Amino acid sequence: MIIDQERIKQDLNKLRDTVAKAADALHLPLLQEELTELKEEMNAPEFWNDLERSTAVNRKVSQIEGKLNRVSSLEGRCDDIEAMLELLAEDEDESIAEECESELAALAADADALELETLMRGDYDRCSAILSLHAGAGGTEAQDWTSMLYRMYTRYCERHGYKVIVNDFLDGDEAGVKSVTFQVEGENAYGFLRSERGVHRLVRISPFDANARRHTSFSSLDVAPIMEDDDDFEINMEEVRIDTYRAGGAGGQHVNRTDSAVRMTHIPTGIVAQCQNERSQIQNREVCLRILKSRLLEMREREREEQMADIKGEMKKIEWGSQIRSYVFQPYTMVKDHRTGFEMGNVDDVMDGNIDGFITAFLKMQ
Repeated sequence: MIIDQERIKQDLNKLRDTVAKAADALHLPLLQEELTELKEEMNAPEFWNDLERSTAVNRKVSQIEGKLNRVSSLEGRCDDIEAMLELLAEDEDESIAEECESELAALAADADALELETLMRGDYDRCSAILSLHAGAGGTEAQDWTSMLYRMYTRYCERHGYKVIVNDFLDGDEAGVKSVTFQVEGENAYGFLRSERGVHRLVRISPFDANARRHTSFSSLDVAPIMEDDDDFEINMEEVRIDTYRAGGAGGQHVNRTDSAVRMTHIPTGIVAQCQNERSQIQNREVCLRILKSRLLEMREREREEQMADIKGEMKKIEWGSQIRSYVFQPYTMVKDHRTGFEMGNVDDVMDGNIDGFITAFLKMQ
């Protein structure tokens, strides 16, 4: 076996450069200063008296320490690979070479992931997110497509360790889902998933068509950030219409027996939020208000981005004919993002939650 040490050295130098650039983008000295200040606050005698503040500080400390430790770990792994190269220079041992190649590949994947996190620069990118899928025109076919997308996003969340909480779920007439609203909880959930906002187009031979004709269906996805502390974002409740109704679908004794489901409409903007999956009307009202705040915040941020032209005209309105991505099952298989040009031929893999390539391409484009 011929061991190409020079190529390994070049790859390692590139990875060192990637890690160094990511560290610069994270502003490590500022993070270290912030960490020191937060730990001083934690040492104050009255710190634990305010549970909400202490919880927020602990979460922030954990996030900062996680970033600092990741950079330190990647730098240490670069040093380890360099040490293995020195051993190879003395003795071209195949087992050491194989270990070196394996470590290099793993390091490259982790360095790319860190680089991607440095693109989380928006005010709310590190927040959790609220996602809402809505079936477009096309009846059962569109509702089945919405169900497929819901599974795709839940599988993506499973892959990345995000927690999914369903707030509202409306079954399709015969199959699938008319609409579903769910929370995705975890660091940077909004930063990654905001790139998925828009209209998703399906082309396939419909299993619901007896003549086996090819159909085109649409489903739209809304994505909004969940603020960790939404006290600073107030809504004039005089501008909100609140309706209660009986929850639908399967559930416990409270379902279909009391008006526990809640719908809130923000009259000036027409934005609607609803929740029916909690056990009481009070709980549903709290979740519903949270969703409404998130959607109003997302609208404000989108307007600000459009005014600043940060996205260079790439953001599209949630309307038919302006799809961000097409999923073709027949006559060939292809998933293509119309904003970035990124595409994948393995449509089954994409539908199983492997959408990282599309997200990465969008973030790098921005």
